Amino acid sequence: MKTMACKQLGGACNMEFHADTFEEISELSKKHGMKMFQEKDKPHLDAMNKMKELMVSADSNAMANWMNSKREEFDALPDS
Repeated sequence: MKTMACKQLGGACNMEFHADTFEEISELSKKHGMKMFQEKDKPHLDAMNKMKELMVSADSNAMANWMNSKREEFDALPDS
């Protein structure tokens, strides 16, 4: 099991997610982001806008590169 915080995954807070795989931690982060979106949490909305910029970047690989770097960061973490 590994731990990453919302901020480490592009979010805006220190909430921690615990998962065995990057896919699982990504899903936990996504659910948290959806909740923050529904609550109209400004710091999270700002973080989401930054992610949106990556998705529409002139560099078509920007989002894939970001995801790969986060996967590598997750893989490098020690088990907790």
